[in-house]
Amino acid sequence: MHDAEGGAPLRTLIVDDEPLAVERMQVICSRIEGISVIGTASDGQAALRLIDALSPDLVLLDLTMPETDGLTVARNLGGQANAPAVIFVTAHDEFAVEAFDLDAVDYVLKPVAPDRLQRAVTRVVSRRGERSQPPASQWLDEFWVPHRSELVRVPASDVQRIDAERDYVRLHVGSQSYLLLQTITSLEERLDPESFIRIHRSCILRRSHVAGLRHEGLGVWSAETADGEALRIGRTYLPAVKKMAGR
Repeated sequence: MHDAEGGAPLRTLIVDDEPLAVERMQVICSRIEGISVIGTASDGQAALRLIDALSPDLVLLDLTMPETDGLTVARNLGGQANAPAVIFVTAHDEFAVEAFDLDAVDYVLKPVAPDRLQRAVTRVVSRRGERSQPPASQWLDEFWVPHRSELVRVPASDVQRIDAERDYVRLHVGSQSYLLLQTITSLEERLDPESFIRIHRSCILRRSHVAGLRHEGLGVWSAETADGEALRIGRTYLPAVKKMAGR
């Protein structure tokens, strides 16, 4: 990736298999500060060839394309030195978890609003300034969840409780909650065990949100949360919870 020293615009490649979508993105990009479109591609293989030839700073990448889709393109870029930043641009929100596993900077839903894309570009610029920081943790540090007509960023440090709801999980952040298409077991594997603990097959708590433990009798225990709730602890998870509490 080339450095945008002195405020130089991000050299940007647009990838989408729909000509009208490409045209619309070109128009939107012409109105956004900080980016300069240097090429377009209509499929994943062409995108990879152009990325290799042009070394763009940023790729605006559609997800659903025939043969080589956007996720495959992003996987091919993973681990490459000087790989461009990726912003996924798609009509589908169900790929958000996998997209951020691939280190996408943002995930913008179609139809694209210019101000939403501008915010995404601002994130790219901000991340470029952080490249000298230590490597990212293996644990999730943020979630991107559908909310109204866009995806919103929820820092993992703000999540107090996670409940399973069939194939979804509900993230509780203060008085708000967000649904995410992910099973609680697969999500648990990606959460920092120093910060989160599973207390039941359908519930994970932030460790700092646990205010105490209460013995209900007959071997039944509950976790008391900082906001006054008492949540039953499953027998499978009780030893780990007790160990956390030093009991």
